[in-house]
Amino acid sequence: MFNVTKKSIQWGEETLTLETGKVARQADGSVIATLGETQVMANVTFAKSPKPGQDFFPLTVHYQEKYYAAGKIPGGFFKREARPSEKETLVSRLIDRPCRPLFVEGFKHEVLVMATVLSCDLVNDPDVVAMIAASAALTISGVPFMGPIGAARVGFSNGEYVLNPAMDDMNQLRNNPDQRLDLVIAGTKDAVMMVESEAYELTEAEMLGAVKFGHAQMQPVIDLIVDFAEDCAKEPFDFTPPDISAIYGKVKAAGEAQMRAAFAIRDKQDRTNAISAAVEAIKASLGEEDLADANLGSAIKKLESSILRGDVVTNGTRIDGRDTKTVRPIVCETGILPRTHGSALFTRGETQGLVVTTLGTGEDEQIIDALNGNWRSNFLLHYNFPPYSVGEVGRVGSPGRREIGHGKLAWRALQAVLPAATDFPYTIRVVSEITESNGSSSMASVCGGSLSMMDAGVPLKAPVAGVAMGLILEDDGRWAVLTDILGDEDHLGDMDFKVAGTTNGITSLQMDIKVAGITPEIMEQALAQAKDGRLHILGEMNKALSAPQGFSEYAPKIETMSIPTDKIREVIGSGGKVIREIVETSGAKVDINDDGVIKIASSDANAIKRAYDMIYSIVAEPEEGKIYTGKVVKLVDFGAFVNFFGKRDGLVHVSQISGKRLNHPNELLKEGQEVKVKLLGFDDRGKVRLGMKMVDQETGAEIVPEKKEKEEAAEG
Repeated sequence: MFNVTKKSIQWGEETLTLETGKVARQADGSVIATLGETQVMANVTFAKSPKPGQDFFPLTVHYQEKYYAAGKIPGGFFKREARPSEKETLVSRLIDRPCRPLFVEGFKHEVLVMATVLSCDLVNDPDVVAMIAASAALTISGVPFMGPIGAARVGFSNGEYVLNPAMDDMNQLRNNPDQRLDLVIAGTKDAVMMVESEAYELTEAEMLGAVKFGHAQMQPVIDLIVDFAEDCAKEPFDFTPPDISAIYGKVKAAGEAQMRAAFAIRDKQDRTNAISAAVEAIKASLGEEDLADANLGSAIKKLESSILRGDVVTNGTRIDGRDTKTVRPIVCETGILPRTHGSALFTRGETQGLVVTTLGTGEDEQIIDALNGNWRSNFLLHYNFPPYSVGEVGRVGSPGRREIGHGKLAWRALQAVLPAATDFPYTIRVVSEITESNGSSSMASVCGGSLSMMDAGVPLKAPVAGVAMGLILEDDGRWAVLTDILGDEDHLGDMDFKVAGTTNGITSLQMDIKVAGITPEIMEQALAQAKDGRLHILGEMNKALSAPQGFSEYAPKIETMSIPTDKIREVIGSGGKVIREIVETSGAKVDINDDGVIKIASSDANAIKRAYDMIYSIVAEPEEGKIYTGKVVKLVDFGAFVNFFGKRDGLVHVSQISGKRLNHPNELLKEGQEVKVKLLGFDDRGKVRLGMKMVDQETGAEIVPEKKEKEEAAEG
């Protein structure tokens, strides 16, 4: 009934297995990839003809994490997987980005890739397994895919590169000082196609070494997929790339001069309008048959690309007049919004980000519900890209894949310099509103985010800046790396290479390639230019703000205290009664965790002190020999009971009330009276012994006996 093909290799410390022929047999390609006990099923289907008039390649990738894979039931009201999580969106992009450039040029049939996590062992992250499964499924499906690709995760610990480190090591990267890198890489046998990483100030050489290491380690995976496909791949789909030479010749003859003039305009909006006018002029000169040609759009894009790319490679001059290494003019402003906790406006050329920081308390932390369990994040970064930022009219909805991806890239770049939660007990939310865009708005979010957090008083370890690099790679082997790329250079170029970091090293690197990969020589040049660009941008940022500022008066103040874990129950009280009373009486927010760390937050310092004192009185132990202010709660024949420390009472014996002999304590004291007492010690049964006669009831100072005063004076 089943025609199963199964292949395995030893990959690092685990066995990697590919299997097809048993499940989802009606898909064009279906592969279950297994690493350890993590399993991902990838299914590929593609339309056998393009939609009429289709002028782009409609590839759709969905990565899905099923909670049953880790033996969990989803949270929420409906108890089922619903909208994609951030992790699912990001992994979908990880699969899409290296695969998309490898489809045969001109192929415009719909392609759907679905990767589903079936089992997760909580050691091997399913994301890399999903990339491998998708690559294998595409390779055997018959679709014109010029793969396969391989993928790997790279860590960097104690000066050594690590292949596929465990999930826990990567998920808690901030709390693991020995692990300095989480890098996912994908590529073909000959070249790297995609890199996504977060790092802790790695040098350019260390980062390049990680990329080379990852590319070498994925080669056995590529060989496995090739061997696997030789046994089970379907016949290649009969597809001949369209010949656009005829329509391109007509487009070039009709509009090259006008298009070249349009690209010579420096201002983005004026240039965009001129390019649109040139396109309309080209269409107006063509006949109905040419206008109906499905390859017209490709021919126009080819003309635009040849003009932009040719001038850069030949003359070293870009469409805005810069050379290949110059960063656009930068203006940095901070503290521009009066009621926010921190704000910055970062402008680089025609790209601008308004970035705002808000400081919150422990209850503002984001709860992440993931396959490997629930955990909390105290650093949030959200990126918004409204249509007006590029002068367009468009629908505004929930964040799309691009916004989630750009926000995560900026998050990765900044998280490496955050203070430890024990040193800065705030939840930090950064929001980047892109108000103008012409290339690299994610890196503007990094720069603006760094400035905004420092404006809010966040003690960053160092400022962070980011820059986007581009590449023009011609068929004749000529190439040019571009610093701080424009939107058109990203759209028509061959690489989007984003690098962020401090003066000491790289904190994040993301690379996407639109051709069949780049060489180490090109990447080394890109990293070197990116470092120069980053240092220049940091210098401009430092002119506006080079160190954290004081807190806004509107930001909550937080004080932390630690208590023994066996005292947590006393602070919370039965049903939370005690902690509710503390919050209501003091006016401060109180958050306590299982380790006994308590965060007390309020914009009123007095409220924090009241809450602190109330908690301290519950958990602290009175100290022998120390003087306390108390209240008489009961008088008896032999003395007075005084409440002197929280809810703790002690006895002042009648002989310890005054230096004069008393028949009854009521001769000097009455219930409710405030008195100063000294803790004399504890009796055999642990009861507290207090004294009053040795304490000045006016000042609270201890009365030193006359003999002792003379001895101390003689010693002095």
